Amino acid sequence: MKRVQSFSLIYFLILYSLQLVYAENNFSSLKLNAQNTQNNPVFIQIFKEENQLELYQKRQNGQFSLLKSYQICNYSGGLGPKKQPGDLKSPEGFYQITTNQLNPNSRYYRAINLGFPNAFDKAQGYDGQYLMIHGDCVSVGCYAMTDKAMGEIYRYAATALKHGQSHIDINIYPFRMTAENMHRHRNSPHYAFWQQLKPAYDYFVLTKQPAVISFQAGQYTVEKKSINDTNIAENTQLQAQTSATKLLRLGSQNTFTEVK
Repeated sequence: MKRVQSFSLIYFLILYSLQLVYAENNFSSLKLNAQNTQNNPVFIQIFKEENQLELYQKRQNGQFSLLKSYQICNYSGGLGPKKQPGDLKSPEGFYQITTNQLNPNSRYYRAINLGFPNAFDKAQGYDGQYLMIHGDCVSVGCYAMTDKAMGEIYRYAATALKHGQSHIDINIYPFRMTAENMHRHRNSPHYAFWQQLKPAYDYFVLTKQPAVISFQAGQYTVEKKSINDTNIAENTQLQAQTSATKLLRLGSQNTFTEVK
């Protein structure tokens, strides 16, 4: 009887030890994967009307998935692009940042210079400087995120650039550029400009990859090089048909006689 009890105890101890080893190895693997993930390229989208900054990270399949959504504490000037110093507007459009645009010692805790004005802005005669994403909750043309949120955003951006990402795309929109929202804002004086932003928004929705943006003939242009354009065309056509149906329904509900 004692021999059976001893055998049971030994068996239990061996099994327990194996479980500990497995748990330790699994934890180490998860920790290593987390560390590797933190080094991945990142992408940022900002939506003014929704007061949101979205931080995305590249996965093994090449697509970017949402890492975290942050509430913007403050921005100034309402909807529409930044045009000149003193208009108090926060920029809209497509910007790229490199290591040189990171400021770990900002008066607003941490800061990322957006690089305004970009080539498009300059072509329009827009001017301004020191337009940032930064900490605190004070804004004069910048996007203030609070120190806590900015600490996280800055860390991911700095880490990605340190580990080989050449630049980080930051796409800034007035709102989520759905067909419904575009219809709602169709009478805005900024509507023609926003129509230039929408293809890049749609591209990311369809592909989960940031669009390659170029500047041609005074306008933003989306280049579709890195993925299957046939699928993009099919998806875009389907989305257009769906959007048209929604807009007609929306127009009917609001007694609109024309959909623009």
